[in-house]
Amino acid sequence: MRVKASSYPYVAWALLFVAIPLGLIVYFSFTDAAGSFTLDNIIQAGIYSNVIIKSVWLSVISTVICLLLGYPLAYIMSRSNPITARTILLLVMLPMWMNFLLRTYGWMTILENNGILNQFFGLFGLGPFEMINTQGAVVLGMVYNYIPFMILPLHSVMSKIGNDVIEAAQDLGASPISVLSEVVVPLSMPGIKTGIIMVFVPAVSTFIISQMLGGGGNQLIGDIIELQFLGNAYNPNLGSAISLVLMVLVLMVMSVSGFLSDDNLEERVL
Repeated sequence: MRVKASSYPYVAWALLFVAIPLGLIVYFSFTDAAGSFTLDNIIQAGIYSNVIIKSVWLSVISTVICLLLGYPLAYIMSRSNPITARTILLLVMLPMWMNFLLRTYGWMTILENNGILNQFFGLFGLGPFEMINTQGAVVLGMVYNYIPFMILPLHSVMSKIGNDVIEAAQDLGASPISVLSEVVVPLSMPGIKTGIIMVFVPAVSTFIISQMLGGGGNQLIGDIIELQFLGNAYNPNLGSAISLVLMVLVLMVMSVSGFLSDDNLEERVL
């Protein structure tokens, strides 16, 4: 199969920033420091199975919360007039204009023992509550930082569902719950799948959020991978093996969610 000349830049980009890095990860995963083939790195990655399970669990919780919060908002945006929809979209995207670290650091000042929330509760003689350095704080940070990635694909799909489709269902006697469960949700399923992937993938591999909001006792698999490439624990072979395991796990989640299927959105909406 011949590649058109116009696609050469994209092929070069894919080779330099996708194929070659992935090839290096696979190479280091199955070799030792001397470059000899070994399976020890993959076996050692199993030591962190509990961390992987915790990372997946917290990511699933964060993804579900993002879906529960983002779905109604995306539906409201899709049914609103253009000015209202653009205003809501601006408010959703506004925090994204700020640096990721600054947004997360802001939550540290809110959740810490002498932070804004505990000072507020103190006015009523409550607290201080331990909110920082907990799994709940990690989930909160994930939801806050990644919920736009759930809202945007949902809004994109829902905005293509015409009002005539909903009105037709209502004219046929469907209740509001039936319209939602039998019309809106099935037609918005591609957006749900995309949103789940776009939230779950960065959440399961994050390390800054867990470091800043979770403390040392709530390390995720991203923290373990980072440690293998920094400081005295430098071991790029083990780090690559853990990364490979995480990559396979993400691909499995994508397959289960149906993200890799060939759904035709236009046929489902029109």
